[in-house]
Amino acid sequence: MHTDIGFSVAPFSIQYPFSGDVDKLKYRDNFRPVFGLGVSYKWFALRLAFSFPGNFRPVSRYGKTNQFNLGFDFTYKKTFFDIDLRSYFGYAIKDAYTWNDTLNSLKPNDIRPNTNYISFSINAWYFHDRNFKMSALGGKTAHYTEEVHTWYLKNIFNVFGVGVGSGTNTIIPDELRDSAATKTGASLFSAVELGVVPGYAYVNKINNWQFSGLLGLGAVIQSKYYTSDGNVRGFLGLAPRYDIRLIGGYSVDRYFVMLITDFDNKSIRFTNLKYNQFYYSVRVSAGIRLNKKSDKEKKGKKI
Repeated sequence: MHTDIGFSVAPFSIQYPFSGDVDKLKYRDNFRPVFGLGVSYKWFALRLAFSFPGNFRPVSRYGKTNQFNLGFDFTYKKTFFDIDLRSYFGYAIKDAYTWNDTLNSLKPNDIRPNTNYISFSINAWYFHDRNFKMSALGGKTAHYTEEVHTWYLKNIFNVFGVGVGSGTNTIIPDELRDSAATKTGASLFSAVELGVVPGYAYVNKINNWQFSGLLGLGAVIQSKYYTSDGNVRGFLGLAPRYDIRLIGGYSVDRYFVMLITDFDNKSIRFTNLKYNQFYYSVRVSAGIRLNKKSDKEKKGKKI
């Protein structure tokens, strides 16, 4: 059984030659602290998370963001599966006062409560070394007793997009729309993608301090779309993807305390326009193990 506290952030940007002074819009969410409760047993893990009231950033400058996250993961032989649904409702365009005359340095951001980001993903990591277990990295069901390193393949399926609510709203403000480019008047950018990310994983433990990391770089085949004035245009393309996870902390037989970080990126590129979304989460997790194996049972095992 374990509990955790932390936060997750999902900012994104849109690059386009809007004018001589503006070529990039930075959208920021006003994230909240998140408290989680979970249980893990052998091959599966379940976690429920709740957002605390209040936001990290001033509401007067960044508005409010409502976020939701639902995840489930499990292990089958050498493969770790992770299914994840994320949504963020409410963003603000940072430093919009440079092109919006209704704003100023005291109220510098364009608050856009109808802008939202949604992502659904199914990821599967295949680890060449059977002793490398993702559940043991965070201390949930076990901890390592010696060094383990291996190559891996991460298989990716993603469906994601950024859009606005119903009405005449667009993702890019009217002041910066290009009448010659319909994509600047889009109400939705979205993509479906499949890909593979090869990488390297490492874990070690020294004097009850365990540290680990995953690092991978690959690409996806992407079917991408944008919707403008009720019309949908679609294209095929390639996009780079990376896989970064860093985990470390203190772990003994009965309990653990771990700092867990996770990074992810999404991107869609059209002619002269690029949507780039960056996600990261940081949390401190602590838990107890309810069934400790005997020394005889653990003999010969690395975890």
